[in-house]
Amino acid sequence: YFCGLRGAMFTPIKPSTPFDMAQQDDHLKRVIGHAKEYGFVFPSSDIYDGLSAAYDYGQLGVELKNNIKSYWWTAMVRMHENIVGLDASIFMHPTTWKASGHVDAFNDPLIDNKDSKKRYRADVLIEDHIGKIEAKIAKDVAKASKKFGDAFDEAQFRETNGNCVRRQAEIDGINERFKTAMNAEDLDAVKQLIVDLGIKDPETGSANWTDVRQFNLMFKTELGAVSGDAGVIYLRPETAQGIFVNFLNVQKSGRMKLPFGIAQIGKAFRNEIIARQFIFRMREFEQMEMQFFVPPGDQGKWYEYWKEARIQWHKSLGLGEGSYRFHDHIKMAHYADAACDIEFNFPMGFKELEGIHSRTDFDLNAHEEHSGKKLRYYDPEREESYVPYVIETSIGLDRMFLAVLSSALRNETLADGSERVVMSIPSALAPVKVAVLPLLKKDGLPEKAREVMDRLKLDHSVQYDEKDAIGRRYRRQDAIGTPLCVTIDHDTLDDQAVTLRDRDTMEQIRVPISELSSRVAERVGWSTLFS
Repeated sequence: YFCGLRGAMFTPIKPSTPFDMAQQDDHLKRVIGHAKEYGFVFPSSDIYDGLSAAYDYGQLGVELKNNIKSYWWTAMVRMHENIVGLDASIFMHPTTWKASGHVDAFNDPLIDNKDSKKRYRADVLIEDHIGKIEAKIAKDVAKASKKFGDAFDEAQFRETNGNCVRRQAEIDGINERFKTAMNAEDLDAVKQLIVDLGIKDPETGSANWTDVRQFNLMFKTELGAVSGDAGVIYLRPETAQGIFVNFLNVQKSGRMKLPFGIAQIGKAFRNEIIARQFIFRMREFEQMEMQFFVPPGDQGKWYEYWKEARIQWHKSLGLGEGSYRFHDHIKMAHYADAACDIEFNFPMGFKELEGIHSRTDFDLNAHEEHSGKKLRYYDPEREESYVPYVIETSIGLDRMFLAVLSSALRNETLADGSERVVMSIPSALAPVKVAVLPLLKKDGLPEKAREVMDRLKLDHSVQYDEKDAIGRRYRRQDAIGTPLCVTIDHDTLDDQAVTLRDRDTMEQIRVPISELSSRVAERVGWSTLFS
């Protein structure tokens, strides 16, 4: 019944619309405030004034987070016969990180401002500068689109408009200088680029910078009771290595044939130079990764396959076609022969959401060398053993959470001039799927409402609410993103039917209780994303 109605009353703000920094900051602040007020995300150790870049997921946040995990796991593991799951330990033998290159090469370029004493990632400062130029291009495109209407050809405009061509050339020049400097590991050239671009401290406007230095991102700790170098281990900075060291364990025990994948969801830890922008960049975060093992020579076609598969997974959520874009890496990691990011238009602009990398055979070869154990696959068709190549897809769960939250939150003006705050979370991901609301707290309505709730709660997360007028209860459910409200009134006791209200359209229909479970499943089930 509700198919096609979603978004009829309102639509997301188009990501191509140019925002100034104040608008972006305001929206992010609204998201942060709303997340705390309604139980999505709290500052960690809040009663002690919090801990920088650490957050706790509240009662609704943990439900949304688990639903995102389920959506990813279903798409990645259940929908693929040749992909299986894994849950590897956070603590790993320290040689793991020597083999992977993290001990020697897991660095970010940092730069300090001498006046503000603030520390920044040099590459992020440059990316943000490019983002400002891109915003100017987007503004010109928006103006032209408004002027020419349906006849507007955006691609042609970008290629022929003088301002667009000039600004794109400026962006290309910056990228080329940065790529050259990073490939040569010339940190002086990176600083000179920052100086030449006139980049200033975002908070104070000072341009008094230190030299650029490399900063290793791994957290060290000690294993056992005896201190000293012999006991030093690391908190894992990524989940991928747990998959690589278990490659043969999974392949042999599962009798897996190439190509096949291993998926994992788990915590990772990075001592970020500057962790900021709410849950976008944290020192403790969660990843959803899949390593897909393929024969050498096949990596190109599988890289393209997973690029397309992953962007379709994102777009199925309905957060906006223009909310995503691919960004090829300027400087690829030491293990990659191809790499790109799926970027999402967060409140602070387009930022990395998911990485897709062709990792070659670097990881398995490195672990072979450092462990002395063979990590090869015998191919019965080729009648030979070889080290497989790997295609990786890696998405930040916390960033995905922020993408959903920031896209969903909006104020809506209704036909009668009143306003409501609504979270248009994709129905299958919503932390509460159904709210059961007795019209009054008497006359047997609460008891009947509990009966209806018992029918639904085994298959869906259901919330019961009997406090305040029905209109105020609807607004509360809108604010937390509940797709459906079920109201039990006096007629329910006679006709065994309830009123079903849709969050997005606010339409209400009468539904027999006997049909309620199937109606709810049609609206909030996984089929809404996978159909």
